[in-house]
This record gives sequence, C-alpha cells and structure tokens, in this order.
Amino acid sequence: MQIDRALIDGLYRGLAPETRERVDGAIETICEAKERGGRVCVVTGSGPNLHEGVTTLIAELIGVGLVDGVLTSSAVVAHEMAGCLERVHRVDGDQLGVDPELLPADGRFEISVIEDRFLGAIETEMEIDRDLVDRGLSLPGDDIIKAAGNMAYPLGLRTETISSEVSELARTEAVTFESVAGRGCDGHTMLGAAARRGVPLLVTVPQLIGGGRVGIEIAESTSMRDRSRRIASLLAESDVIIESALALAQEIHDGPFETYTGHGIWSRWMGDETYRLKDKAVVRIDLDPNLELAWIREREGGAVAEAVAKGLPKTKALGIPFRMEMSGFARLEGSLPIVGDIGKIWPILAQGISSRLGSKLDFMSYPQGSDAGRRMRDWIVREVAILNRERMLEGNR
Repeated sequence: MQIDRALIDGLYRGLAPETRERVDGAIETICEAKERGGRVCVVTGSGPNLHEGVTTLIAELIGVGLVDGVLTSSAVVAHEMAGCLERVHRVDGDQLGVDPELLPADGRFEISVIEDRFLGAIETEMEIDRDLVDRGLSLPGDDIIKAAGNMAYPLGLRTETISSEVSELARTEAVTFESVAGRGCDGHTMLGAAARRGVPLLVTVPQLIGGGRVGIEIAESTSMRDRSRRIASLLAESDVIIESALALAQEIHDGPFETYTGHGIWSRWMGDETYRLKDKAVVRIDLDPNLELAWIREREGGAVAEAVAKGLPKTKALGIPFRMEMSGFARLEGSLPIVGDIGKIWPILAQGISSRLGSKLDFMSYPQGSDAGRRMRDWIVREVAILNRERMLEGNR
C-alpha cells in the first residue's frame, strides 16, 4: 500500500499537545534503544488492533527489524490463521435452515466470501457443504469486513479444525503452537513475519481465553510453566515494551517471574530465574484517561505507591476507577502513557521510527473510519491469505 505521509502528518497535528509530546517521547525512546542495539517488544490485544490494521503494521515492523518480539492473544492467532480480516455475507439463519440453537442472539449466520481457490484448498482438508455456501450467498443480507476465521462458514470452522493439527505438531516438535502456525501464515501477519525472521511471538497466559478452540489448543500445546518462562525471557531481553489496547497488562508484564512490581519474590527465593522491569521503558497506548490520571498522581506525589504501602483500596485512595494494570504501570519509572486511538497513534509512531532509523515501510495502517483506512482494510482482505497447510507441513518435514 502507498504510504500517505500527508495524512499521517495531519493525524499528528490533530493530537492534543500533551499527546503529541508523549508520542514524540515514545519515538525518541524506541529509536534510542534500537540505535544502541536494544530490543523492542509489542504486547497487543485483539479487537481494534486487528480492525485498525495495527497487527498488519506490526508484521511490517517485524519484517524490517524494528520489532523484536510480540506477545498477543489467542484470538489474534486465530484471526491471523484465517488471514486477519475477511469479508462475510450475513443472512437470516432461520431462512437458511440452520438450527436456531447454533445461532447467536441476532439470529444471523455468516458465509465467508472467499476466492474459490481457497475453498478448493480447504476442501482437501475437510468436507465443505457447498450447497450451504451457495444458498447462503444467494440470500439477501449484509456484506461486512470483520476479524477473520470467527463465526463465518467455512473459514471459522476450518481455523478451529486445523488448530488441533497445529497443536499436535507443536507437541511432537516440542515447540510452540505459534511457531508451527507461523510457518504457514501469510508474511503480512505477525505470526508469519515472526516465523520468517525468527522473532519470538507468544500468546500470554491471561490472553489464552479467546479464539474459540484455538485458545484451548494453544494452551495445551505447551505447559503453563514453559509458556510463562518463555514470556519472562522475552520481556527480560526487551528494552522497550509497547502495550497496545489490551487488558490484564499487569498480569502479563509482571507475571510469576518479575520482582520489581510483580510477585516473583518467592520464585527467586526458591531459586528460579527471575527478571526486573526496573529501567525498562513501557509505553502504553490506551483510550482510558484514568490511566494517565493514575500515572500523573504517582509522579506528583507517589499516590499509587502510598496506597500499595498502606494496603489501601486504590480506587478510594486515588478517587478514580482503578484497573489493576494501572498500579504496576504507574510505579515504573520508565512508563509512558499515550491516551489516544491506536488507529491514529500507530501510523504516527511507525512513520517517526522508520524515518529516523532509515527503514522503508511498504505497508502502513490508517484509522479504519478514514478513506485510507477503508482502502487498507480492503487491501488486507484481498492480499493477506489464509494459513497454507502445505507450507506449514513442509516446515515440519
């Protein structure tokens, strides 16, 4: 996709002054780390990260060496196995003759609108009810773009079906589900880009719930201890951690092996290897203004640390709705909140970092509500392919 620098400049100028200052600070921190040979890890949720093209942009940043590790959710893995975004045709499930007990609350059934060659490839792996597909596509309904491999037939069913095979391969090879799936995923997905570059990509323990059966298969592909250890090692090796629109961040970044804000004291006490978030830069992109309020109050008077020290409820002590991840984040000396829309913040970050470090990007994300964002989403639907089973198996052989 052609990069629209004028649009990105306009997004930057449209930010509030304090937000521009934070974005500039994040760009400086990331570039300084990369210039001294440091490592950058991105921690993403699903939802807007997919719809705004952020996961596709992160794949591009992995490809040019600007991102060195990814922590994500099982939902993102499931969607990337199905090509990230797909176009679906939504119809009345009752008209189609689908059992009402299978239908969601709105009674709609979704048919994947995909090229016949992909349907043919899927048919080599599982039986497809072509009559159901044809009848569904012929019924009146709505065509929308949504996260791929979810509720639509047959792509959603295929993703969950093939996840069992991926999990079995991972256990046989004593590697992660994510690395096996990545061998067959498109290079414009984080999974595919990470596999090609040898970059670690892992689903975090709190984010295993999601992605339907895919989350279960990821959880069972490796032990919880091994997964937790791999996550801790990735974070320990990272100089900058960028958190992008996710929940349960504290359970991700302090975990069972972190001793500065986390609960790793007893792991260390019993001889386990641990790490510390002290001196690491943690940039969090979030729409919740209370994140910034907690961060400011800690900077101004140590309000969060005082509440922790006295065992006080933080919501009452600070007078704001308090999420758990605000506690560790606010107390980190190297934390930096960016309160804003990730659809706007990420292209500004990516453009600023790549320009300073001299990296050429061939893909850029844009806010999904903009004309450029709509073209971007169409491009992802058209160009980012579903997991190629033969390529995945070829890596095994």
